Amino acid sequence: MKRSFLVVIVLTTLLLFTGCSIKNKGGNIDHVKIVDEKSSEIYSEDDLETAYETVKDYFSSEFDGCTLTTLYYPGDTYADEFDEWAEQYGFEEAIVICSAFDVDASGGDGSLNPNSTYDDWKWILIRNDRGEWEHVDHGY
Repeated sequence: MKRSFLVVIVLTTLLLFTGCSIKNKGGNIDHVKIVDEKSSEIYSEDDLETAYETVKDYFSSEFDGCTLTTLYYPGDTYADEFDEWAEQYGFEEAIVICSAFDVDASGGDGSLNPNSTYDDWKWILIRNDRGEWEHVDHGY
């Protein structure tokens, strides 16, 4: 019994130390500034907030070596573009959120320019069948 207990303690300790040494993957979203320059007659404040959170969630899990600095809604004047994205993905509603982010020396996943800043990066979100925003594309 003592031996089993000792084995469990040793394995738990090894797992804790191993887990602490693993580098966190994903992008840094710790100091994102939301710029609310444009109001919307299409989307509520809650719609915009949840869209921002959707972008931050995706960025934090997928953009290694990058720091998200700004998020903003480009305005209702892009409504035609929203409709085109919704139609392309077969949904009723889409939104575009724009951002700026910095890339470290690693170049992110290798597809981004190292030590650079990307401005006006678009995040294409659709409202899925559950009524939630879902990331479907980005870039442009």
